[in-house]
Amino acid sequence: MGSSDSKVHFRKAVVQLASTTQPVEASDDVFWEQFWARPSTSIRDVFALVPAAEVRALREESPSNLATLCYKAVERLSLAAHAGCPSERERAAALNCARLLTRLLPFIYEDADWRGFFWAGPVAALKQVGRAPNRRAFTPALTFVHPQHDGDDDWDGGRPLGQSLLLVVADLLFCPHLTVRGLGDGDGGGREAGAEAVDSCELIWEAGVGFAPSPALNSSHDSNRTELLKLLLTCFSEVLYLWPAQSQRNPWVLFFCSAANRHALPLFTSLLNVVCAYDPSGRGFPYGHLLFWDRRLVLVEQALQVLVVALEKPGPPEAQPEPDSDVRTASIPSVSRARSPETRVLTPFASVQSGQDRNQFVDFLSRIHREEDLSFVLRGVIRLLNNPLAQTYLPNSGRKIGFHRELLVLFWKICHFNKKFLFLVLKSSHVLDVVVPVLFFLHEARSDPAAVGLVHTGVAILLLLSGERNFGVRLNKPFTLRVPMDVPVFNGTHADLLVVIFHRMMTGGGHGRLRPLFDCLLTVVVNGERRRPPSSAVCLRRGRPTGVPEESRSTLTSLFLLVSPYLKSLSMVSSDKLLHLVEVFSQPRFLFSAPQNHQLVFFLLEAFNNMVQYQFDGNSNLVYSLIRQRNLFYRLANTPTDAASLGQALLRQEKKRRECEPAPTGPPSAIQTGRDIWEPPRTPDGGPGVGGVIGSESGRERERQDTPPESRAGSSSPWTATPDWALCWKSKLPLQTIMRLLQVLVPQVEKICIDKALTDEREILSFLRHGTLVGLLPVPHPILIRKSQVNGATASWFRTYAWGVVYLRHLDPAIWYDTDIRLFEIQKM
Repeated sequence: MGSSDSKVHFRKAVVQLASTTQPVEASDDVFWEQFWARPSTSIRDVFALVPAAEVRALREESPSNLATLCYKAVERLSLAAHAGCPSERERAAALNCARLLTRLLPFIYEDADWRGFFWAGPVAALKQVGRAPNRRAFTPALTFVHPQHDGDDDWDGGRPLGQSLLLVVADLLFCPHLTVRGLGDGDGGGREAGAEAVDSCELIWEAGVGFAPSPALNSSHDSNRTELLKLLLTCFSEVLYLWPAQSQRNPWVLFFCSAANRHALPLFTSLLNVVCAYDPSGRGFPYGHLLFWDRRLVLVEQALQVLVVALEKPGPPEAQPEPDSDVRTASIPSVSRARSPETRVLTPFASVQSGQDRNQFVDFLSRIHREEDLSFVLRGVIRLLNNPLAQTYLPNSGRKIGFHRELLVLFWKICHFNKKFLFLVLKSSHVLDVVVPVLFFLHEARSDPAAVGLVHTGVAILLLLSGERNFGVRLNKPFTLRVPMDVPVFNGTHADLLVVIFHRMMTGGGHGRLRPLFDCLLTVVVNGERRRPPSSAVCLRRGRPTGVPEESRSTLTSLFLLVSPYLKSLSMVSSDKLLHLVEVFSQPRFLFSAPQNHQLVFFLLEAFNNMVQYQFDGNSNLVYSLIRQRNLFYRLANTPTDAASLGQALLRQEKKRRECEPAPTGPPSAIQTGRDIWEPPRTPDGGPGVGGVIGSESGRERERQDTPPESRAGSSSPWTATPDWALCWKSKLPLQTIMRLLQVLVPQVEKICIDKALTDEREILSFLRHGTLVGLLPVPHPILIRKSQVNGATASWFRTYAWGVVYLRHLDPAIWYDTDIRLFEIQKM
């Protein structure tokens, strides 16, 4: 009964606030306490009792009341942090304020007139909103007094409300009794203090990086941390309501991760340790996840999302308009972080220079250097990545995590920002524990247009790893795991698994959005190309690549190039798959349908050249496949380039395209992401957004998933093949090595087959295995390793994709649902 009464009183307060156009006095504590004094209000109740329509009506009709509500909520949070939340009532009030702000902030962000409300001085913010057109005039009836500024007249406009909110949330994340243990728990001291007086370095949430003690699990603390992290993530989400070109600098993230936040270091460590220390198996009981609610799982997911969003370097500063004379914009104060003698537990981090534009989360991450700390992070990421692959005797008896998308983005960012971590990954066999789940996710997502962002993320990780020699060497380890993937059975190495998965993605069950990735996948296997500059293989761009082979590479075939010089023993299955790709990509109707399609053939030929010249002794299966399919190379060398042949190929391509045009179909699911993450909308001036940059296809082209690659080429382009163009790239085909191999070995193999009447290929493989081509092949070129180079467009794509994943993961309650999001497009099905 008490719960129902509290909801009724809360609802009455909301209706009263939304229905009145007269300002409610900020001094009316009895009225404002109705919003957070009830202890039994959950976040779902807040979202149900505060409808979106009433929030918008309050924003338009009573802006002063909405502004006062925000200030009073932040003020109440400050009081709770100052007091330390010793009582249940204080803790309930703090959490209710956090829930209410989580509900209100998205509707403030979606209005451009309100967007600067949190970043001007209190009085200035109210005046700025009051001058907005089509708004009722209001009087700023508000005096916000922080507990540490008792009646100070100068403080009112000194610190923007957004900064105060972020600092208060940081304090509450280390508030005794609310999110961490009381200061007197376990030491007999009985001392109590507010969150602003504690040394948060002693209260890190989990053992791991820079912190040895293992705090006892407390489900209440985990639940409260989750609520506050949800509010923090909502604060960061202002970028959702900006066009991609305007989202380069997030003031919320910049300030929260700056030196002004004295909890930046322990909070970063807490978030990282909570994620990496989590074990989804729990206590190992079958079906335990169905019997017991795991609050730590929710906290881990929320902590992971905050890390993914906060770990980004700020973009270049944008030109800001001059503020009006009566609007004061406060500067970020320089707050020195208090350090106690016990802060030596955080020695894995080197000293960091403070600065307004420095993201200390990124600095702390880049400075983790102790091997035990790096190993802890790597083991945690591997454990979570491999969780969806785990198989048990009892079906569905183990917990399966659902945040692998965020985890892949976090892994990519750690490798990008901390080169010592990347070196640790590559120097040991643990790199294969990362590659296998990444390939699993690529295979599972290949046919799902809504999961194209996951495919891009996995390919970006493989590109980053494949730029190192150790990656290609480690792929020669035999593959013996049992992975729930529908792939052909083979006895081989991890390189064979890589080839089989790439072949499946490029030829079967894919969709048009994966077409730009083909070049990138093949580049990973060759890493011996002489002509391409180091950065071109990893420049992740939007749309189809254009230009000549030296300057233009898409994305999927690139991966195959980088490791080919180190592959020692491909199986017969993977060798046949590679030859099948040559057969598919060398068809005239595919070669002549787009200006960059011949690059796929170039990459495959260069991969064969690398494996033949550097690893001939171990690749007898591949050599045998080359001999069996020699007609492919003869036909490729004799590809016609005259105008008549080009015209016939184009006619066949046009006929095939018309046959493959899909009929209108219904929506595949209730919520489809499609363009919303990887193809952002256009800016108001008509220009394209910056968000989707990793080779995304145009949303106007929709092909059937079972259409072969040659029919999914760029036929919408007005470009037309010419004899001069075809002759230009044909003369550069790297066929010399393969033709010389065939010239030497084909007569020998034919003679053995005739002389011994061989019908078993094992004897031929034995002959090839013990043969040699030393002195017969062209001199091999030096192996040039190209490393992944991240540019601003890549960072922008990851930012957009990460926020798209966060948006989709928050559906209960749906924090940003039915708001005017501009960073990407939402397709409601």
